[in-house]
Amino acid sequence: MGSRLGPGSPAKTGLTADAGWDAGLLENHLGVEDFVRIQRAFESLEPRKNTGMSREEFVQKMAETVGWGTLEEYGELFDKVDVARDGFINWDQLTSFILLSLYEKDERAKATVVPQWKDLEFLQGKHKGTIQKVIFLKNSSRYLTVSTEGLLGVWGENLKLRETLPVTSDASKLKHLWVTSLVSLENANKIAVAFTSKEICFYDLLSQEFPCQYKLQGLKGTPICMDYWYNPLDANESILSFGDVTGNVQAVVFTAAVISLFERPISACEDEEGTVTISWEDLLSGRHRCCRISEHELHHGDWVRQVTYSASLGAVISSTTNSTNTVVLAWREKSKHHLEVTSFSIAQGIHAFDYHSLLNLIATAGINSKVCLWNPYVVSKPVGVLRGHSASVIAVQFFAERKQLFSFSADKILRLWDIHHQLSIQRIACSFPKSQDFTCLFHFDETHGRLFIAFNNQLALLAMKTETSKRVRSHGKPVTCVLYNPLLKQIISSDAGSTVSFWMIDTGQKIKQFTGCHGDAEISAMALDANETRLLTGGADGTVKIWDFNGYCHHTLNVGQDGAVDISQILVIQKTILVTGWERAVTVFRPQHSSQFLIEPEEWRGGAQHHDDVLCAAFSPPQTLATGSYDGEIVLWNNSAENAVCVLHPHYQRPLKSKSDTEPHKLFSAEAKGSTSATADQACGAARTSEIDTEGNNAVLRLCFLEARKNMAATGGANLVSCGGSGYVRFWDTFSKQLLAEFSAHSGVGSITMSTDKWNQYLTTGDRDGCLKIWNIEEYCLGSSKRKITRAPTLIRVFQPHEDRITSLEMCERGGHLLVISASADCSVCVTGIHGAPVWTFGQAKHWNIKNCFSAIESDTNLMESEIQEESMRVKNFSSKEESCLDSAEHSLLNKKEKDDSAYSVRPSEDINLGIEYKERNIYKKKPRQLYYGEIIQKAVSPFRSLSIGALTQLPEVNKPAFLLDPEKYFRKESEEYLRIPTRPLLSEMVTLEAQYPLSSLLLVVPGSHLRSLPSVCRAYGCISLHATLKAVFDEKNLFPKEMLDRERKAKQLCQETTCEMKIKRNKKQLLLKEK
Repeated sequence: MGSRLGPGSPAKTGLTADAGWDAGLLENHLGVEDFVRIQRAFESLEPRKNTGMSREEFVQKMAETVGWGTLEEYGELFDKVDVARDGFINWDQLTSFILLSLYEKDERAKATVVPQWKDLEFLQGKHKGTIQKVIFLKNSSRYLTVSTEGLLGVWGENLKLRETLPVTSDASKLKHLWVTSLVSLENANKIAVAFTSKEICFYDLLSQEFPCQYKLQGLKGTPICMDYWYNPLDANESILSFGDVTGNVQAVVFTAAVISLFERPISACEDEEGTVTISWEDLLSGRHRCCRISEHELHHGDWVRQVTYSASLGAVISSTTNSTNTVVLAWREKSKHHLEVTSFSIAQGIHAFDYHSLLNLIATAGINSKVCLWNPYVVSKPVGVLRGHSASVIAVQFFAERKQLFSFSADKILRLWDIHHQLSIQRIACSFPKSQDFTCLFHFDETHGRLFIAFNNQLALLAMKTETSKRVRSHGKPVTCVLYNPLLKQIISSDAGSTVSFWMIDTGQKIKQFTGCHGDAEISAMALDANETRLLTGGADGTVKIWDFNGYCHHTLNVGQDGAVDISQILVIQKTILVTGWERAVTVFRPQHSSQFLIEPEEWRGGAQHHDDVLCAAFSPPQTLATGSYDGEIVLWNNSAENAVCVLHPHYQRPLKSKSDTEPHKLFSAEAKGSTSATADQACGAARTSEIDTEGNNAVLRLCFLEARKNMAATGGANLVSCGGSGYVRFWDTFSKQLLAEFSAHSGVGSITMSTDKWNQYLTTGDRDGCLKIWNIEEYCLGSSKRKITRAPTLIRVFQPHEDRITSLEMCERGGHLLVISASADCSVCVTGIHGAPVWTFGQAKHWNIKNCFSAIESDTNLMESEIQEESMRVKNFSSKEESCLDSAEHSLLNKKEKDDSAYSVRPSEDINLGIEYKERNIYKKKPRQLYYGEIIQKAVSPFRSLSIGALTQLPEVNKPAFLLDPEKYFRKESEEYLRIPTRPLLSEMVTLEAQYPLSSLLLVVPGSHLRSLPSVCRAYGCISLHATLKAVFDEKNLFPKEMLDRERKAKQLCQETTCEMKIKRNKKQLLLKEK
């Protein structure tokens, strides 16, 4: 929460204020420190003043305490809080008002946010007929589509078609009927499919065979639309509603949907697949006690186009294209067969509708090109009319979370409406199919932000982009590169718009900016010279430019020979510049030999040892150079002699090319990929051909030498790290030419990038989703190993500072703390610490001070460590007191047992201390992790993190159970006699007792033995039974509500009856078989 700074007002430490906040509202600019001061002012009131502050006292104290703002503004704030006009307000009332105003502002902001959409995409399916329905299965996270020819498509959450299934195995049957609708019965793990044969089939989703369990036949008309609802509090209660071509609307109310949708009557027919046929007449007659029917015929023969059940209204809503009784609300009443109805008559009729339960509005898609908003209880006229479409509106659906409305018209125009202001805030005219005659299906999956529009058998997808409107931007276009200049203590970043910006790392302040460095071409690579006084930028125009920090270009390196090339990396080795990215050889420049502005490349004597484009390079003094290519090969070079030493690959080995094959060619990316040369050795060439990587899964995008491990050459261990395609990180030993370890740092996200600190303690990796991971590699792969290690190093931190692909990473040290700098395609550059520091974004309005932030983190850490020590001391003191309370005789007994049981390894003294050590270890383990993941991040985000919470009011005393208040009613007085073990009773008495009180089902735990029944324990120990002292029986069922017990009893009764009927049916079949 930001702070408004007046003349001479102190700097605030709250979060940056949103640009859309109203500058005239004082409460929108109060920061965290302001709320802390205000709380202290309320707490300093005298105890007798429980009512709070008066208006004059509040205005005076706030002006003195906060230190900014006018008296009039604090007076207005008091009047807003004092809604009851009591003349006094307290701290609770003030915070409640602030929280409520923030919530309302957030709701308004959501309603005015216009979503951004990705390009229209057509999903590749196998439907030949018109797609009738699209649904999402929450239980399995899959989409289902069904078309008229009876083909069911199963799609993954990534919208890849997994399989297609026919809804019936009878191919001849599908030729004569169509599928009209589909609904999901999530609580019963079934789907219901409606056919033109006046039947509804129910399929089981849990079975691999996808069987049809029930077939509801004999309907009055062909069902063409369906809807299903179930009670989330009681999954057994559900309603299947459907409308047909005769104007009938029926609702089947299930009372035991989880157990069984329908009863299996004896007369029911069962085919070879085990399908039970249910007659609609049987349902109407009430023969099925687990469901009942409600219906109405108010549409009078018109086709029912849509039907849905609203639980908040308790009504079934249906619609037709007729102008009379266009929308009908059928109010559900449990005791009546027919529904009480209310109807809306809309001119020219409607195609569809949708209901928003929170707004209590029904939106209708009018044939007259208008979208009308209706109150369900006002039938005379709509409460709002949305005008803007020039053709008939064929679909509407609410965006419930944002309180917006989608509408789609016959001219293929999609509009998004702000319901509050009744205005169109977005118009989308995509490249939809141009066919004039089409059947449209409209479905918006709000959870995933996906809008499905089906045109006949084509399924189109509009996916929402991630909201970035509130995110701070460091650049106007995607950031491509980031560097740290330790000489100037500055961050240098470049973007796709050919702009270079300079930032102070200590505060985040922008120092300067160079624009148009390469014209309009993207800057794809940057580097500093050996003295860190020159900046090198590589652009997509095929040049590398050398700049000073005043913005003057000293040299231009003609990398692409006057052509556009993809420059992926610039590597400066003393006075030599190596450039890679677009061909199989390394391009080298030596600008110290030239005084000209335009410098041409020189020959790389090593030639082209790679078979694919070289993407990256790394150097290790004094003369080791490593280059990585798109096909996953790493070539080690002697940089002084410019000759190759060996080739590394995770899946194969090959010899170096002969000198005749390494003549340098200028082959660009397309040419190089199309003419991959063969190796000298044909056998190795064949082996390599089998490992060709066409998708770049092994592409090496970044190489890092572990310079801190130079002294480990004799003992072995990894000294080179590579990363790139498929999210893998690999550790290599360049001395033994061996791959020591590989692990998947980011699975399923494609290529990644990485960086390491100069001490090689930590490795940072970033992926395409904007996720960042920090690994501890200080003791990872320190020695040589015959087997490849696949275990990942210790993961220190996982967080997501960006919303799009991380393009560049850098690690640096500032003030004794390691920092991670990341650049992303979401146009932002961020900096954070290794261990849970807040994430700062360059370009945010509020600057930071890294030293102060880290000192605050250290103070919090020290405070937590002191609390941990106090806790551990309390545990130790408690344990010492506990041990001192032990009797000396018990100690001697323990010692005696220890001597007698010396053959065993159990030591009672260690068993006692084990729990204490375990507690101490957990305290030290868990608390610091909570600091990094919870406390610091919450302090950076929540504006009320420093506010203390008062003590809760004391709860009223709970009434004691009846058997405690009146023990005489349940127990006799002679309880002491019960505790004494009497003489063993006679066998006849035990038999009589067993006959009177059959307690054989009760189990008791007897020390040193297994579970035993109560009579057996009584017989073994001679104990008297409880009936001697127990007067009344305490029934545990009285603790549960009567409704729950009745439901359980009915379910058991239904299950027993169904089982009995099935047994009778099975016995009859067996008798018939025997007679035959």
